[in-house]
Amino acid sequence: MDRGVLRMASVRLESHPGTPAQTSADGGAGTRGAAGGATAGASAADDGLRRGLRQRHLSMISIGGAVGTGLFVASGSSIATAGPGGALLAYAIVGLMVYFVMTSLGEMATFMPVAGSFEQYASRFVDPALGFALGWNYWYTWAVTLPAELAAGAIVMKYWFPNTPSVVWSALFLALLFLLNVVSVKGYGEGEYWFAGVKVLTILVFLTVGVLMIFGILGGHPVGFHTFNTGGSPFHGGWLGLLGTVMVAGFAFQGTELVGLAAGESENPRETVPKAIRQVFWRILLFYVLAIFVMGMLIPYTDPNLLNASVDHVAISPFTLVFQRAGLAFAAAVMNAVILTAVLSAGNSALYASSRMLWALAREGKAPRWFARVDRRGVPMHALYANTVIGFVAFLSSLVGNGVVYTWMLNAASLTGFLAWFGVAVSHYRFRKAYLVQGRDLDALAYRAKAYPFGPILAAVLCGLVIIGQDISAFVGGQIDWAGVLATYIGIPLFLFLWLGYKLVKKTKVIPLQEVDFDVH
Repeated sequence: MDRGVLRMASVRLESHPGTPAQTSADGGAGTRGAAGGATAGASAADDGLRRGLRQRHLSMISIGGAVGTGLFVASGSSIATAGPGGALLAYAIVGLMVYFVMTSLGEMATFMPVAGSFEQYASRFVDPALGFALGWNYWYTWAVTLPAELAAGAIVMKYWFPNTPSVVWSALFLALLFLLNVVSVKGYGEGEYWFAGVKVLTILVFLTVGVLMIFGILGGHPVGFHTFNTGGSPFHGGWLGLLGTVMVAGFAFQGTELVGLAAGESENPRETVPKAIRQVFWRILLFYVLAIFVMGMLIPYTDPNLLNASVDHVAISPFTLVFQRAGLAFAAAVMNAVILTAVLSAGNSALYASSRMLWALAREGKAPRWFARVDRRGVPMHALYANTVIGFVAFLSSLVGNGVVYTWMLNAASLTGFLAWFGVAVSHYRFRKAYLVQGRDLDALAYRAKAYPFGPILAAVLCGLVIIGQDISAFVGGQIDWAGVLATYIGIPLFLFLWLGYKLVKKTKVIPLQEVDFDVH
């Protein structure tokens, strides 16, 4: 579910005719309980949404958010850029940041489980202008992610059907994703459950095969650490290589925050959300740290295949390389199918997230009220229709003029995931301070984030550094490529325009801690 296709190192969507160019870079509230959260077992939210997501759905949504093309494909370029040691360190740093973002989100989402949570929390606990900017930016990034995933799905299908026009597969995939979302929120949950299940099974098989190869049970002899220490050190590329890998890792993890967005439609958010949040640490450890360690032990970072791996070259994905060296037949075909499920998972989430955020903005009067309508199944149909049409029109725009317009759309969306995380960390810091200032009991919280205030402060600082360091290499060494710098950082002035523009028009101010509203309306 991660937005790896949006901005993933070495993924080149322009490599096939009829697909867009890729950027180059390496809920509604239920009735309140004691703590203000939704009452367990509520089947319908006050705003017309349905609490149809069960524990297994939410768990797989959180798992799927951390696993996708960023792991299956871009992890190879991370190892090639920074070495296995550098890649492990980069993913550990970003993993720590994501962990604290998720614990911050978990505390707020269990207290106030609402769809469109990021916009709501920033508006209530910081400043309505910040909520407006975060909401529209988050909607935009998922709205643009949808056509990117449609294009990636068409590329994957070229493996089996090279002569079929890309637009045919993209249209079919869009129809499938629309059907999953139009039935009910449970349709989205079921789709994500099975998509994520395939990814998890693949990773477990990969880790098992890799460990057997490391110990010589497969392949005939133990591998030792000579591959891991290729060139005399597991680190490569210096601090710029490490920083570049941190950026790739950040994009790989984006999507984990969807648990907070889905909390407003889960059956019992006071129980299901904390369980999903607690799994974050172990997911990061198992799916990324161990997987990259296995890759580093078996494939030298000097292997040119790692740097060249992309969605359209699945045969040299690090997963495929390891399976092939273990003697497993049809490894490329199997991994192609797995990557297709990852792409469909991301597309499924993109349609869900963009429609729910547009609905939430409309409900708060920050988007046309027409989008706030919900049908009898609890689906915001007008928002869903709009995002489906926007997704397909954006995909078609990628076919015109070499995809220049769409490439800039992707560039504008590349930073919004980090901005959302930054907003979550700041909102939680203010939430807890206001909670205590108003004399509320911490024991009444269904879930309490660990390491406060260190956690949200560290997460906000790391997010800020990642945002600033997106294209730091452009300022090091020779002549600065200002066009490339503008393309990389265009999302920041757009965010500031929304934030400051709303602030000026609506005359909003940072909400005093004593005036923070903890009631669920």
